[in-house]
Amino acid sequence: MLRILTKVADVAKKFRRDEKGLALTEYLILLGLLTGAVITAVLLFGAELGANWESWAAWMRDSTALTAPAPATT
Repeated sequence: MLRILTKVADVAKKFRRDEKGLALTEYLILLGLLTGAVITAVLLFGAELGANWESWAAWMRDSTALTAPAPATT
């Protein structure tokens, strides 16, 4: 029994000393927060962003439309 407790204590010490696991946890928390922020922004501003995107696309389509040059008059 004492041997098992000693082994568990050793594993716990390794976890405390291991900084890779801590860094990974911090990055996962940050990733979760960023993902939540993006989802919230899309839900709050999605309809307006879609309308603005469509108007921008129409403007680009109209301003870059290839038109035939006017015929030369002599």
